[in-house]
Amino acid sequence: MISCLVVSIVSCGASEKDEPTLQFTTNKSFRGTWITSAASQVLSSRDSIRAAVNVCDACGINNIFVVVWNQGQTFYPSTLMKSTFGVEIASQYAGRDPLKEMIEEAHKKNIKVHAWFEYGFSTSYSQKGGLILQTKPTWAAKDQNGNLVVKNGFDWMNAFLPDVQQFMLDLVSEVVSNYDVDGVQGDDRMPALPSTAGYDDYTVNLYKQQHNGIEPPTNYKDADWLNWRTALLTEFMGRLYSTVKGIKSFVTVSSAPSVYPWGRDEYLQDWPSWLNKGYVDLVIPQIYRYDISTYQSTLAQQVSYLDTTTKTKFYPGLLLQNGTYNPTEEFLRSMIQSNRGSGFSGEAFWFFEGLKKFPAFFVIYEQGKL
Repeated sequence: MISCLVVSIVSCGASEKDEPTLQFTTNKSFRGTWITSAASQVLSSRDSIRAAVNVCDACGINNIFVVVWNQGQTFYPSTLMKSTFGVEIASQYAGRDPLKEMIEEAHKKNIKVHAWFEYGFSTSYSQKGGLILQTKPTWAAKDQNGNLVVKNGFDWMNAFLPDVQQFMLDLVSEVVSNYDVDGVQGDDRMPALPSTAGYDDYTVNLYKQQHNGIEPPTNYKDADWLNWRTALLTEFMGRLYSTVKGIKSFVTVSSAPSVYPWGRDEYLQDWPSWLNKGYVDLVIPQIYRYDISTYQSTLAQQVSYLDTTTKTKFYPGLLLQNGTYNPTEEFLRSMIQSNRGSGFSGEAFWFFEGLKKFPAFFVIYEQGKL
């Protein structure tokens, strides 16, 4: 696969025009992994960060997606969060800046760092909205019964509300402006919203204004209602892209969404449209499957939404660890070989801790022999 994605390795204080660029070609494939704060101690100290970067380097990983936004808190000192919610950084990282430490250590190894806004438009997990919605209750997403939207334990802000959208844009802008990140990323929670949402006053009134006063359907899976709300999030994706590029044009805007069309039906995510409209530089759908036939069929389904232009901006995301689960080495090899057979020279692995379970395998992977 030949990719036209351009990203940068940057240094503190350099101006945008001085930034060197590195192109991914068939000789430099994309190989990524996510570093999260859940089920991992990587961010607990600078030494742990350095050790993780060394593991990534040994495994051939050249892109790290590091969490910066989780449970309504940042993993870097945030002026925006301090002024808006009174909390500058997640308490376990007080006095440190894990994002800055990760950037400095990874760049020493020529590994790119993407600020991953893991929670996106979700405020908390099973906390009734947490600090954000306690402080700003009007930001809550509402279902047709007027209740806070909660899905799989995650509590949600109203991703259609202008104030909420601006807050997320400001949060991303803060990182892009203040850090030498190579990219920013949202996943299945940005831009996203459970399709049960949209029954708050703002969204209902907006729908009525555009539909001759007609109320939204009570069936939240109604096709027109689903498409209308999906289009609102696609519009936000465009704003996010232009906002980032307006600050630093070389910063990659990527997404790791749910697979399509399931992600559209459940979370209003239309990543094929994001690609077609030029609203994203890179898409890494979460093709997290537990057997090779299902992986191959899902990969083929996702590839069917690409053309020769958008295929250069697509890499599969595959499951390397989930709780106590790891694939067999044979299954892992088969997934990667399926990617190569489909024309993709790289992939991203969920998540970092799984790399350590396959040391011999990743020696071969690092050498580009798969």
